[in-house]
Amino acid sequence: MKGFAVRRRLVGAGALALASLLGAWSALLGVCGPFTDVAADVFCPFVLEVFYMGITTGTTPTTYDPSGNTTRLQMAAFLSRTVDGVLTRGSRRAAMRRFWNPGNEANLGVTTVGGSAAVHVDSDGADIWAAGSNNVSRVRGSDGMLLETWTAAFAHNVLTAFGKVFVTGASDPGRLYRIDPTQAAGFATSVATNLGDSPFGIAYDGARIWTANFGDGSVGTGSVSIATVAATVPWTVTTVTTGFSQMRGALWDGTSIWVTDQNAGKLFRLSPGGAILQTVTVGTVPGRPVFDGTNIWVPNDTSNSVSVVRASTGVLLLTLTGNGLDGPIVAAFDGLRVLVTNNTGASVSLWKAADLSAIGSLSTGAGSTPFGACSDGISFWIALSNKGTVARF
Repeated sequence: MKGFAVRRRLVGAGALALASLLGAWSALLGVCGPFTDVAADVFCPFVLEVFYMGITTGTTPTTYDPSGNTTRLQMAAFLSRTVDGVLTRGSRRAAMRRFWNPGNEANLGVTTVGGSAAVHVDSDGADIWAAGSNNVSRVRGSDGMLLETWTAAFAHNVLTAFGKVFVTGASDPGRLYRIDPTQAAGFATSVATNLGDSPFGIAYDGARIWTANFGDGSVGTGSVSIATVAATVPWTVTTVTTGFSQMRGALWDGTSIWVTDQNAGKLFRLSPGGAILQTVTVGTVPGRPVFDGTNIWVPNDTSNSVSVVRASTGVLLLTLTGNGLDGPIVAAFDGLRVLVTNNTGASVSLWKAADLSAIGSLSTGAGSTPFGACSDGISFWIALSNKGTVARF
């Protein structure tokens, strides 16, 4: 009996020790946030980061299943949430607490600019430059105040580059103007007067300014002009006509120049000399495209669609329809969203650039005729060409 009592005391002590050990182990696992199956080791901060950012929430509210396999579908979800989280939290809009989209045109900020029309806009990072009706207006980005107005005949499109502002004059032949923002407002300086007829699109590749020229209105009279930046004016201009019909938009993706041909319904990748290297069929009457860092978004006016093209390959990824598209003409990108102006529908349409999902559309007011658009990283700016104003949100 004495030996039995001793054994019982030993067994009881062992049970208590085991219970204590299990309790300590449970407590150790439980300190990694809500997960009871993850140790509080060097991996715990990584688990908590993706949990707090909503990238993964675990298999249950209290389990993470750290040794489980991940399928390709699960990995796609994790990566997609990661992209969304980084873009949203890292944007200038997040720092400014601007997580809203306006409900209607009454929530748009509006600035009246010089002249009777605003056709295109571009941002230099601080101010917005609006071109149209023989004028180029400088609008303060922080509050929309009109600061100055320059004169440039037939001012149509505008581009900010290396501290200067460049403006196309949509005349026959076309013109290219330069504005120095550090100087007093006045007449824009003409740097070239021999571009192709009616230069509508404009882009910069780091050494030269390219214009996509609509032509004189007749099919087949379009061209592309290449103006080489120089210390003195006039600049040397080369104009290429082969293969072009009625050119509308131009952009630089960091590697290539792309232009849209309205009559042909094509997006062209060009060589450094302006020859067509690649042809992508898009919708009818493509307008001014935008590059989001990966893909090119081409609004197609009369087919009420947007063609999304992979810039690295020229492959058409998807043709977007619906979402309020009604005469889409110009696209803009703010680092997270793509906006397209609907020239006919007096509205703009928005998509999330990462997964091409529709966000919705917004009216810009009856008779507003939205045309050009840009972003300064905080707000979208839209040229309401029929009202001589620029709107922002």
